[in-house]
Amino acid sequence: MPKEFSRTLRVNTQLQRELSQVIRDELTDPRIGNVTITQVTVSPDVRNAKVSVSMLEDDAALAQCVKALNGANGRLRHLLADRLHIRHVPQLHFVADIALREGDRIGGLIRAAIDHDRQNPLQEPPAAANEETDPV
Repeated sequence: MPKEFSRTLRVNTQLQRELSQVIRDELTDPRIGNVTITQVTVSPDVRNAKVSVSMLEDDAALAQCVKALNGANGRLRHLLADRLHIRHVPQLHFVADIALREGDRIGGLIRAAIDHDRQNPLQEPPAAANEETDPV
């Protein structure tokens, strides 16, 4: 009988939770400000993990944050080894996640289009020119 949640899904969730706490509490690099771990995807053999991170700042700050996190990979793995109860702590690969920023940008465009339509309502189209008129 298969388990309701696979092992990789459980490791993804636990790794995301623990990694968020470790980054918040243990790392002091100023480039790693208010970073959010949006998703963790562990390979089936639990040797590698792709960690998607997001920030509310601009793209340059996000790129610096990803670079700093990849540089702190060894320290993060060491800190996670104390917290996780798994045989191998996966190799962490941090990538920038711009999906939230793109969603905000698209939402802003939609709101602007709705506001524009409210300020400039469409007028009723003129009567069709091809209707026959009765001569009086």
